[in-house]
Amino acid sequence: MTDNHHQTTPSGKPRARAFGISFDGTPGPFNAITDVPGVAVGYSTLISGDGALVVGQGPVRTGVTAILPRPHADLATPVFAGIFSQNGNGELTGSHIIEETGAFNFPITITNTHSCGVSRDATLHWMQRVLPAALDSAWGLPVAAETYDGFLNDINGHHLRFEHVAAALDGATSGSIEEGSVGGGTGMIAFGFKAGSGTASRIVEWQDQRYTVGAFVQANFGKRSNFTIRGLRAGPDLVEPAIRESTPHAEKGSIIGVVATDAPFLPHQVKRLARRVPLGVAMTGGFGYHSSGDIFLGFSTANREAALAPSGRIASADFVPDSEIDPFFDAVIQGVEEAILNALVANDDMTGRDGNFVPALPKAWLEGRFDASRQGT
Repeated sequence: MTDNHHQTTPSGKPRARAFGISFDGTPGPFNAITDVPGVAVGYSTLISGDGALVVGQGPVRTGVTAILPRPHADLATPVFAGIFSQNGNGELTGSHIIEETGAFNFPITITNTHSCGVSRDATLHWMQRVLPAALDSAWGLPVAAETYDGFLNDINGHHLRFEHVAAALDGATSGSIEEGSVGGGTGMIAFGFKAGSGTASRIVEWQDQRYTVGAFVQANFGKRSNFTIRGLRAGPDLVEPAIRESTPHAEKGSIIGVVATDAPFLPHQVKRLARRVPLGVAMTGGFGYHSSGDIFLGFSTANREAALAPSGRIASADFVPDSEIDPFFDAVIQGVEEAILNALVANDDMTGRDGNFVPALPKAWLEGRFDASRQGT
């Protein structure tokens, strides 16, 4: 395995490490949430039209991201899980049963604010097709989350359809995955730059075992003045290039973060991982402002038999002691920070509805500020 996956996406877009930005911790082979065995990610990206907004026609700059926590045949098997809402100006469906039972099943989808219900319902239709037995005598409460893309996208046109969600679910893959303006991240903005989908992973060695912690973000948050890269307050240097507003750019930012691991954790411990996601966000300059929906989900693919909760006998689960969880907290914070920066770096300028324009994080500035000799792997 070369380190090319750490520096470029499958389509050749640069990732943060391509510019010599150094990070803490050891990434997995693909530096992605898909380094967690069994986890897969798929996208449907919808880009069409230019010019003045015509509701229902476009321009369209949106999509949906699908995260499968287990392989297809095992999607009905729950994963232990926990959620944390740092600022609840947003939506993540299925949150109540996760709080109640510490688990969920079925795929996760992330899209724009006004298509969250579509992606949720489409997931149920898809599950009925690929694993009908899972719904024969049970209900489904899939996880669907959202952030707002209405500055660039005809969000009230409701362009996301069931077939787009099905395509993202059908196309979900392990290994190296795309980042930037893809899937649900297509129309998203962070710190006044084009952002969207980003991912990273970390290896944690504990008691002679190697575990993976993977992070995925849909980044759509932050003020330019607060933007920070590895401790460098970059915002003051980056007044330009600026967003061009043909319509007002109201502050409606959010971030959805998903943390996956194959380490054995109980539900309360996975929730503790989710609680550390905001610390990674803060490392980049995100401070959870009023209108930001900052909602985070963690899950563990371990303890499969215990998560099934077999009737008629005691279920047993392995877990890392709480007193030794700190290295996994480090991994979450490190992975989330890098995932956000990857979402920004693997991107290009975008013009959307009414000519609204969002610049990409300038690559020339990155090349000038970070020493290529410090490239990490």
